[in-house]
Amino acid sequence: MTRCPNCDGEAVIKYGRIHNGKRRLRCKDCGRQFTPEAVWRKISDETKALIDRLLVERLSLAGIARAVGVSEFWLQRYVNRKFRSAPAPSPAAAPTAGAEKGGW
Repeated sequence: MTRCPNCDGEAVIKYGRIHNGKRRLRCKDCGRQFTPEAVWRKISDETKALIDRLLVERLSLAGIARAVGVSEFWLQRYVNRKFRSAPAPSPAAAPTAGAEKGGW
């Protein structure tokens, strides 16, 4: 018998299917919906390095996700984490308006 991953309850009912045909279940106790056969695969460091190179080339996220074989949702979270961990640009490095010769 499948148990709820949230509350470990046994009162689980069939609740349809997800986009790829796998069954979806719902816990009657806590209301959590889940897929019991969910497969989590780790994205390798080589794949992440390839994604970093493709991001530098300014390819679209959808294109990178298709080419590399990751979900767009995972890729967006990966890009957001990379952005948050990047050092903030220094104010001296940013060009100011009118600083170039001739100005506006």
